[in-house]
Amino acid sequence: MESSLAAQLAHTYPTSVRLVGVKVRNRGEVKKVDSAGVSLRNGDPVLIEVEDEVTYGIVYMEPYLTPFIPPMRAMKTILRKPNSEETALIARLERLSQEATTYCRSKAMDLGIRLKLFEVYGALDRRQLTFVYTAEDRIDFRELVRDLARRFGGRIEMRQVGVREEARRLGGIDTCGLVLCCASFLTDVRPISAKQAKRLDLPIDDPRLLGVCGRLKCCLMFELMDAQGMITPQPQHLVTPTRPNSPSSSTLPA
Repeated sequence: MESSLAAQLAHTYPTSVRLVGVKVRNRGEVKKVDSAGVSLRNGDPVLIEVEDEVTYGIVYMEPYLTPFIPPMRAMKTILRKPNSEETALIARLERLSQEATTYCRSKAMDLGIRLKLFEVYGALDRRQLTFVYTAEDRIDFRELVRDLARRFGGRIEMRQVGVREEARRLGGIDTCGLVLCCASFLTDVRPISAKQAKRLDLPIDDPRLLGVCGRLKCCLMFELMDAQGMITPQPQHLVTPTRPNSPSSSTLPA
């Protein structure tokens, strides 16, 4: 452990990083990723790697410089800007996604299939459409997949995810008034369990403890870490409205 710590301290960190705000496949919350020094403007398409697959994103926040404070969370990096052919493909995939979403929902209703389809996206390097959904029961997709394959061609993948993953992908604002933790900065979502919540004397049947996904809020994890002494108190920097040239305290002691 000492050698690992020494290696970490010996590592040379940059003084600053250049970040850019991107929506993966133009959906969900804006993700902050390393701009890799690429010159970008709002609305530009970019290529990034998500879940071990190269896909696209759309710039919603132009690159800006921010201090690097270790340990910063793991952050993805833009691979590059797409060429003209890839840009045309991205535009076609956007249109195809909207068409496939509408068609799949209509066909599922005709077949009596109960699912919540919330994302459809195409692959950049092969003919494949991925339909991402949540469902309460196990579903027989054979007839639906055959119909989708006839309508759109190529390979059809039906990918079921949980409600937490749905919230992470779509994003949103919770009762605290902030963007969902899972959609904004958490890279390793380890939700607190009902058993752990009981140890904190929290009323797990209180609806105020439930996130938009209907599960216990991920931020309760920080309550648990604080109770276990895993969080070091730090001064909090506050922004307070003041008149020009008037003194104000912007630091709250720990």
